[in-house]
Amino acid sequence: MNSARMSPEERRAGAALASLFGLRMLGLFLILPVLSVDAHKLTGGGNLTLVGLALGAYGLTQAFFQIPFGMASDRLGRKPMIVIGLLLFAAGSFLAGSAHSIVVVILGRALQGAGAVSSVVVALTADLTREQHRTKAMAMIGSTIGFAFALSLVVAPLLYSWVGLSGIFYATGLLSFLAIWVLFAAVPKAPARPAHAEAPVRARDLPSLIGRPELLRLNLGIFVLHVSQMAMFVVVPPLLVHAGLALSSHWKFYLPVVLVSFVFMVPAVFYADRRNHHKTVLLATVALLAIVEAGLALAPDRIMPLAGLMVAFFVAFNVLEALLPSLVSRIAPAHARGTAIAVYNTTQTLGLFVGGLLGGWLARYHGSAAVFSACAALAVVWLLGAAGMRPLAPKRVNELAKSDVSHAGGS
Repeated sequence: MNSARMSPEERRAGAALASLFGLRMLGLFLILPVLSVDAHKLTGGGNLTLVGLALGAYGLTQAFFQIPFGMASDRLGRKPMIVIGLLLFAAGSFLAGSAHSIVVVILGRALQGAGAVSSVVVALTADLTREQHRTKAMAMIGSTIGFAFALSLVVAPLLYSWVGLSGIFYATGLLSFLAIWVLFAAVPKAPARPAHAEAPVRARDLPSLIGRPELLRLNLGIFVLHVSQMAMFVVVPPLLVHAGLALSSHWKFYLPVVLVSFVFMVPAVFYADRRNHHKTVLLATVALLAIVEAGLALAPDRIMPLAGLMVAFFVAFNVLEALLPSLVSRIAPAHARGTAIAVYNTTQTLGLFVGGLLGGWLARYHGSAAVFSACAALAVVWLLGAAGMRPLAPKRVNELAKSDVSHAGGS
């Protein structure tokens, strides 16, 4: 087999899991462009703190269940845990769809988050691909997430005008069932666990796994990235309305912004992968994120300045979504990969919760500029932390994994 190219099985696995991930994330993203604008109906006064809590509640329960799902997938298998998670996600979607108050929406979003399968899907992707192609597979997932994000920004305002917020939640539940079908119809069978493999990671091994400096840096990064994403979407849709763009026309803003960002995102991901310049690309992208957030804090509420800055945001977001999980999967030891990715996704979903709550509170009491300023400050903290990252040369990957194994074994 030519190791320079993905095998047909790897391409199939990457495409199928990216599709599954995309369907689930499409359901999540559909709510972002409309919930904060619909706040006056849900809260009886447009309380953005409660809206932020509704956006972020998903992340809080997701954070509680990521590690148990990841550890269970190391023992019981990836696919069974993915099915359980998708069924929980569907149940939460239908509960939120039946809501007539923001409290029930919050409960539905929390139940959605209990279906914490992100880490399991990423771990299965790593199981089904060779190390040298893992970034490509993660880029497929990251690109699909970005496409789902773009599609949701286009479709959500139109869907909202036809079926309302409840209809969007019901559609999200149906997408979960479609994702289950993809899992069994298109995702290859996971490889059998070798007879000589290390035992799955135990709860007492978690501190040594979590405390590894390289993983800590990546976990900090995904936390900051998703705080920024969720906080921004508390305030960006109302800013567009204030700038004169009706909610039903927001797709005219988002679609070109996200499509242009893809033009710049793809070369960056492939440069990092093929030239092994992961640290260079990571630092440059985090710096871009900090600059964008600072620019949004200072930019006037007009369409063109917002569009230019949002293009840069989506470039940074999409590159980091592809790069960070790939690095986690390469550094983590194989027998604990599901758990390590679960820890990573826990910090990711905590970012969603904190971002929604922080964004809503800051927007309500201090305005949108305070939201962007806080996100810029967090990005600077991330940049300082990432500066100490060791370049991950190909010959070092196995050594890092072995050191993690011995470190965990001695805990």
